[in-house]
Amino acid sequence: MLETLWFILITVLFVGFFFLEGFDFGVGMLTPLIGKTDTERRVLINTIGPVWDGNEVWLITAGGAMFAAFPNWYATLFSGFYMALFLMLLALIGRGVAFEFRSKLANTKWRSTWDWVIFFGSLLPALLWGVALANLMKGVPIDENMNYVGSFWDLISLYSVTAGVSIVLLFVLHGALFLSLKTEGVLRDRARAVALKIGKWTSAVLLLFVVLSYFETDMFTANGLSPGMVPILAGMALLSVHFFIKAGRDGWAFIMTGATIVLSTVTVFMLLFPNVMISSLNPEWSLTIYNAASNTYTLEVMTIVALTVLPFVLAYQAWTYWVFRKRIRATDHLDY
Repeated sequence: MLETLWFILITVLFVGFFFLEGFDFGVGMLTPLIGKTDTERRVLINTIGPVWDGNEVWLITAGGAMFAAFPNWYATLFSGFYMALFLMLLALIGRGVAFEFRSKLANTKWRSTWDWVIFFGSLLPALLWGVALANLMKGVPIDENMNYVGSFWDLISLYSVTAGVSIVLLFVLHGALFLSLKTEGVLRDRARAVALKIGKWTSAVLLLFVVLSYFETDMFTANGLSPGMVPILAGMALLSVHFFIKAGRDGWAFIMTGATIVLSTVTVFMLLFPNVMISSLNPEWSLTIYNAASNTYTLEVMTIVALTVLPFVLAYQAWTYWVFRKRIRATDHLDY
């Protein structure tokens, strides 16, 4: 029971991370592309300035919860995906440094360099998360001792790269719609134009990923021709984005990209359950919520702490977004 509860809670943490950091990464990738002047780029960065670091806390919390609730999952995942996670960490560090340093000098080359650091610091984690999720669905070489026995290159395939590209495109779309809600004038027009263009590519690549999933995972044997209601709703939400943008309902379009991210993440964890990592060598060597979990006492203590603290954390973050809900203008005081 507690194992299932903590699997759900970790799923919720990853859902929150991908939803919030999704538009965060999207804005980072769009900043040097949509912003034509330094002032415009500062406006774009300031749309996520007050919240980007808080969004990353969801990932830290998910990692901490995984370590405490499912230590064997944490150990196998972080050792097997070590190089990918190391590259992701470097990108996130560079991105954070860039946010803080870019405006310290009024030098065009200095600021342009940091803007591209933000771009690649947003692109690489999004790409690698797609690769990681695809491999969790497909399975990786894990032996009978719960050890990952492959290499970094075993994680790279047409299937995993397709997943990575689809995540990148989805986050760019999510970020463009976020900018359409947080900016005005020419920046808002450019963001909406990007959203209209990238939306078609996002749908096409995600459809390719779904098709490949039937060949690379057990989705077909588990669900038959129908993938289930949750992924179908995710697809419907994504397809509706174009029509909402055309109708000038940017808020609804943003909600639909958010719903796509949420439902797609839930789909991944639904396909995994009760596994947490699938062994491609022998299904019996897969890590499950039972053989990877901590003891009952640890899970009980964690549950009490989580239920006590989590409501305050969620309330604080919701309050933060409410305080910084207004559109950003070039005439405002720009911190970044």
